[in-house]
Amino acid sequence: MNELLSHIFIDPNIRSGKPCIKGTRITVGDILQWLASGMNVPEILDDFPVLKEEHIRAALTFAANREAYTKIVAA
Repeated sequence: MNELLSHIFIDPNIRSGKPCIKGTRITVGDILQWLASGMNVPEILDDFPVLKEEHIRAALTFAANREAYTKIVAA
């Protein structure tokens, strides 16, 4: 899993600090939105040749890890 997460970087000067795929300006959120809109992995890879399948898996892993640490705090 750490190998997948090594594809993600956060730089406050790129895309307002959103997590991106290394070497691109494509955010984890971009990939999640494309998948949520109904695009499949081959379509995303065709539209964005800079991406590889492991980048999409890295985005999903990053999002799943972030979700695992989300806590609801009662007011």
